[in-house]
Amino acid sequence: MATFHLTVNKKPYTIDAAPDMPLLWALRDLIGLKGTKFGCGMALCGACTIHLDGSPTRSCQLPLSVLRPGQEITTIEGISEHQDHVVQRAWIKEQVPQCGYCQSGQIMSAVALLSANSNPSDEDIDNYMAGNICRCGTYPRIRKAIHTAAKMTAAGSRLPG
Repeated sequence: MATFHLTVNKKPYTIDAAPDMPLLWALRDLIGLKGTKFGCGMALCGACTIHLDGSPTRSCQLPLSVLRPGQEITTIEGISEHQDHVVQRAWIKEQVPQCGYCQSGQIMSAVALLSANSNPSDEDIDNYMAGNICRCGTYPRIRKAIHTAAKMTAAGSRLPG
């Protein structure tokens, strides 16, 4: 066991855990943030996507021991604190979710994409989102929602987070 000092959604947490514990389980089981999902456990499906210093990162294979003090971890709950987050509004407008299981990871990746590229092409979206799997096949709606969020941002909506 070791003690870890994490900053999650701009809040400090101190946890005691095994150094090889994946961040996903620390977030869900020790901190109580259940929005980040377990999918494949191999960092292939994207359900566990969080932001680490603003970059989308798969948390299911990220051991606590590799985290550095001061790194900013943002989960879907951190994005959701902004009830008017443009990506979430676009997701609702375009009725993206079907079963919804992958959506927290999809939204986290979409937020990162739009932070890096405010006007992505279909190809940009497909390439960036390729690591996020949706078993329901809502990819056309995901792409449409990302375009909608980009247009909303260009029209003056905020893109916090």
